[in-house]
Amino acid sequence: MHLYVEHCVMESWKGKIVLITGAASGIGEGVVRLILERGVKHVAILDVAEDSGRALENELNTKYGPNCVKFYKCDVTVEELFLELFDTVKNEQGYLDVVINNAAIMNDSYKSYKKQIDINVTALVTGTLKAIEIMGKQNGGKGGTVLNISSVAALCQSHLFPIYFGTKSAVLQFSNCIGLEEHYAKSGVRVLSICFGATDTPLLNGTKLGSFDEEIDGTCVEAIQKNYPIQKMESAAKGLVEAYEHAKSGDTWIITTNKPAKNITDTVKKSYELLSYHVFN
Repeated sequence: MHLYVEHCVMESWKGKIVLITGAASGIGEGVVRLILERGVKHVAILDVAEDSGRALENELNTKYGPNCVKFYKCDVTVEELFLELFDTVKNEQGYLDVVINNAAIMNDSYKSYKKQIDINVTALVTGTLKAIEIMGKQNGGKGGTVLNISSVAALCQSHLFPIYFGTKSAVLQFSNCIGLEEHYAKSGVRVLSICFGATDTPLLNGTKLGSFDEEIDGTCVEAIQKNYPIQKMESAAKGLVEAYEHAKSGDTWIITTNKPAKNITDTVKKSYELLSYHVFN
């Protein structure tokens, strides 16, 4: 049976205005390249990596035409600037159709864990709420889509990166709940949760990983490679693009081990039903 047969409506990327965080490299960059091929009108890239962001902007505008891509240097934890750039993109492009909250780090060290929570959770929530404010039908918008990047870390338990796992679990639960029909019916904004498996990107660079546990801190890359199969960046990016085209609000999709994107919403819902049994019994 075809993977997407249950979805009767296909959402197109053509003509869309997209804002994506953390897209100067890695999966985000891969997504930008794919959606330009699918005919998006404009992509706003928000990232702290200015050199790679400017280079990507220049390359893609040369290939696809002027103003197809615009890079904005932005630390998503600087809330005032982050929110201001949403308004800037909307005002310059006339609308905003898709927001992809992709920026994240994996570092449980004492010096970085608070920054990790700020990027992975707080900024993602802020970006989601701002996107709904701009695109929401209750505010005069025409609806849209928010894709929030969770992880397979939200679907299992491990001693390796407990804080990182906690942040991605928060993303999954938040996205599922704000994507429910009660919210979607008002706003017309789909909210989707995308769970990537371990992916060959700069996020897994040994210099960027960290742990509060000295034993784990010295072997972060090896521990991930031993416990989780690593997929290609291109597989992750392609899966996100296809999930957008077929998902419903509140859905959870998994993209791992270089396999096609898979809708696991029913499994997630059943899991929460099992857990909630203990709340009422």
